[in-house]
Amino acid sequence: MPVLMRPWGHMHYQDKGTGQPVLFANSLGTDLRMWAGVTAQLSCRCIGFDMRGHGLSATPASDWTVEDIAGDVVALLDHLAIDRAVAAGCSVGGMVAQALGMHHPGRTLALILSNTAAKIGTDDSWQARINAVQSGGISSIAEAILDRWFSPPFRTSPEVLPWATMLQRTDPVGYMQTCRALAQADLRSGLAVLVLPVLVIAGTDDQATPPALVQELTDAIPGAIMKILHGSGHIPAIDAADATARLIAEFLERLP
Repeated sequence: MPVLMRPWGHMHYQDKGTGQPVLFANSLGTDLRMWAGVTAQLSCRCIGFDMRGHGLSATPASDWTVEDIAGDVVALLDHLAIDRAVAAGCSVGGMVAQALGMHHPGRTLALILSNTAAKIGTDDSWQARINAVQSGGISSIAEAILDRWFSPPFRTSPEVLPWATMLQRTDPVGYMQTCRALAQADLRSGLAVLVLPVLVIAGTDDQATPPALVQELTDAIPGAIMKILHGSGHIPAIDAADATARLIAEFLERLP
């Protein structure tokens, strides 16, 4: 099981396939497995990693930022001897992809931003989430999170159960520290420098980053293309994996 040692601890990753390297960043409360239904359908080199405090990666002792996670991505690209990659991310993973494009443009070929924004939530909303986890654990808010994540048909199907388990097994410290990173993350002032191919994906049933918010992100990035998945929630890589894979495959085919 491959890991990359970072100053804060070990980072678990996967590297599968050949061809154009595409790096996939997970959302809050998931790990690299959230992209499995998509990457299985792509003909490219798919690189996934568990961001700090998630999956099989370590949880640092101190807080971190979205930009710090982008630095982890650069270290992983160096470790794998990859010059430039397409960066794909969902939710906070999409913010990591944005930060990578802003601060490390020489390493970024294109961006795939799924169900994300340059600013998500408020200080108060994230502090309320942290307080809830501190008092009752992730399980105390799991049902509400799953409602925001998934479309109603998927939410009420047995397919949701493994993802509910993944969420509830997330390290609560890693979860809370990622909430703190999201509370202070505001990338809006840097979007204009993202002069590269960008695909933005939204879901009509997304309660966390609704299409109107994702549209604001798209409008602020020069030349970005937005695609809306009807009947999908906040994590279309899970509840609309086939449609998400088609969008990504078509986007990759158009790249130089």
